[in-house]
Amino acid sequence: MKLKNIYKTLIVSTLPIFGVGGFSSCSEMDSDLVSFVEDNQLDTPNDTVYSLMGIVNKMQVIADRTVLLGELRGDLTSLTSNAHLDLQDIANFTAGTDNPYNNARDYYAVIQNCNYFLATADTTLTKRGVKVFEKEYGVVKAYRAWTYLQLAINYGSVPFFVEPLLTEKDAQPSSYEFYDVKQIANYFIKDLAPYVDTEYPDYGSVGTLNSRRFYIPVRVLLGDLCLWAGRYQEAAQYYHDYLTRQGQVHPTGTARVAWSKYDFSEMEDGYASQFSSQSDEILTIIPMEEEEYNGVVSYLADVFNSTEDNNYFYQATHSAAYDELSRSQRFVLVYNDPVSQLPDTVSPEGMTFPNESLRGDLRQQSIYVLRNQESTSNTQSSILQTCYKYTSGHVNLYRLQHVYLRYAEALNRAGYPESAFAVLKYGLCKDNIDRYLPASERKAAGNLLSFSEYTFLRENTQGLHSRGSGNANADTTYVIPALASAADSILYVEDRICDEMALETAAEGLRFYDLMRLSLHRNDPTFLADKVARRKGSANYDSSLFTLLSEPKNWYLKLE
Repeated sequence: MKLKNIYKTLIVSTLPIFGVGGFSSCSEMDSDLVSFVEDNQLDTPNDTVYSLMGIVNKMQVIADRTVLLGELRGDLTSLTSNAHLDLQDIANFTAGTDNPYNNARDYYAVIQNCNYFLATADTTLTKRGVKVFEKEYGVVKAYRAWTYLQLAINYGSVPFFVEPLLTEKDAQPSSYEFYDVKQIANYFIKDLAPYVDTEYPDYGSVGTLNSRRFYIPVRVLLGDLCLWAGRYQEAAQYYHDYLTRQGQVHPTGTARVAWSKYDFSEMEDGYASQFSSQSDEILTIIPMEEEEYNGVVSYLADVFNSTEDNNYFYQATHSAAYDELSRSQRFVLVYNDPVSQLPDTVSPEGMTFPNESLRGDLRQQSIYVLRNQESTSNTQSSILQTCYKYTSGHVNLYRLQHVYLRYAEALNRAGYPESAFAVLKYGLCKDNIDRYLPASERKAAGNLLSFSEYTFLRENTQGLHSRGSGNANADTTYVIPALASAADSILYVEDRICDEMALETAAEGLRFYDLMRLSLHRNDPTFLADKVARRKGSANYDSSLFTLLSEPKNWYLKLE
């Protein structure tokens, strides 16, 4: 794909730029932050393509770090001895302002372009009675809100402005307040709400990609912002309404990796294919170039996979903590007994596997695949790893299962733990809701549990835990135990959601932020600290890392 060859890039000619370090002014010809020309009023239909793709170009620059900053600081990924020092510094929480992944300026490049578009686009322009920029306006508002959210969760508190910086006077740091994640979330909840029903623009396909996948679903982003702001009922409503919107419903689907024989001798895998850029599970991607010659490419494959470019020495793999979590899950298989032909349920707790990594949840086995190759040179690795989450060359921002997990998180915190747990164990369709949820909770949750009986069926719905742990709905041990209080039930279910987030989204760059958000829900920074301190396994607990991360100020990168 050659975005630059398909869409004209608008280059700055006179706009002054700022750097985050003191908002220092740069050269007038610096095109690092702004892709638009001063006084170029966006007032023709062609501007919709050119300007929006200019912002996508800026998004490409922050794509890889969005994953790496969220993944390497969590508990699910371990770096190998071949990892670049910059990656090691991220994982060890020692990344300074000279680390190339610690550059807030690149986020502000996206924001500055969005601010310029929103200030300059002629929103009154119509063609055949349709406002030309209406769809793009909503898309750009979402890009800006998402980028500010990334800044806040990575830097803690950041300079906040929503107008383009057009003069040196604009670039004075004293002119702007610093906003934290809650302030940013609350601002953009109000800012985005009017665009919740705005349709996406459609520019057709770019290479093999549908351009509609370049955009961030506004309802999903509003749900995320509400989660970070602690507005749980609203978050649950936004996620629910995205999943169930008439004509655009999103059942979970039934993709999974599972044992297919009762003696656990054969496996069927429909899971790894869900991470292809063509998969229906992928909601939003940042499209990357195929070659450096054409622009910004992703190097995530060189981090997680063995490639010719890294001499087959992969730099990141699954951690011991992730191994332990996967192995601790109980796989349950429902099958017809070959003798009696009656339904039976088995779990392989007592079985001896040729490889103990096959015990428990199977998603890790589907995603991370190791193989050997003969190496004629000691400069090349003979052990090859493929992580199937990084084979397309593009960067996934949102998947359908992310939405379901956050919907469960919001339901639980809103006071509906049975409903939240049902997302994991059964899947929410009308049949399962009526059968498994108590009437009192169904009544209290109201339309948060409204799923059409015609589009959400048992045939297209499953509990998320079943994606790797067999028939979770038949697992008699996977339940909410009797606990002393409703608050205890919420914490118990949140722990299960946290585990499911790990099993489902490992290596996708979400883990550190998920731990951060759950810690904020609990007002307990040690929740995050304890998880990350265990990344090398329970026998290698890192007490110094626990102490460091028990202080929230150490969660964030330094803003130069």
